[in-house]
Amino acid sequence: MQKIEHIGIAVKDLENANLLFKKLLNQTHYKIEEVVSEGVKTSFFKVGESKIELLQATNNESPIAKFIAKKGEGVHHIAFAVTDIYAEIKRLKSEGFTILNEKPKEGADNKLVAFLHPKSSNGVLIELCQEKERNDK
Repeated sequence: MQKIEHIGIAVKDLENANLLFKKLLNQTHYKIEEVVSEGVKTSFFKVGESKIELLQATNNESPIAKFIAKKGEGVHHIAFAVTDIYAEIKRLKSEGFTILNEKPKEGADNKLVAFLHPKSSNGVLIELCQEKERNDK
């Protein structure tokens, strides 16, 4: 793993959260994007070499909607940048981690993504992220 790529924060209202994080970080988000397949609208802020991703559900069946209903707003996941997502999935599976999607899928911010089940990582949802153009299979 290369670095913490981003920290995902589940929010009820993306517009209000953008205003709050603009004040907090003293900067404006650089991108808003909807990932229809995941039922989520995202907003990104750069913080040094990492990012903050705000996530708002776009429907009641979205994983973000379910997360907020169960736990409320807050940290949803930690994402790590990887150079070869396929190799990392294989390595982590061999180390005993439960992979939620063994085939990477398209995520926000031009990434291929895969997730580790929180039960296999001390209650934290872990996301693996790889730039699409590096190894787009």
